[in-house]
Amino acid sequence: MVVRMVSNGTSPLTPLAQESLDVLATALQSEGELTYEQAYGFLKEEADLERPAAKDIVERLYNKGHLYEVERKLRLTDYASE
Repeated sequence: MVVRMVSNGTSPLTPLAQESLDVLATALQSEGELTYEQAYGFLKEEADLERPAAKDIVERLYNKGHLYEVERKLRLTDYASE
């Protein structure tokens, strides 16, 4: 199953950011929330992103409103599966 974010009116994501968001959305769908370390681990495993790149992508997704934080754990805003 592929999970994609619903457009929230912000600027479009780069292909790498969209791929990363899809990876995190899939992980979050089963986990509910992730620590930052878990998110970096999923991005390393599934998108082959090293830690600096994974941290940058997570920060961008957070700043664009695709992710939010509750007690140092990441959650998705809204998403829809295709």
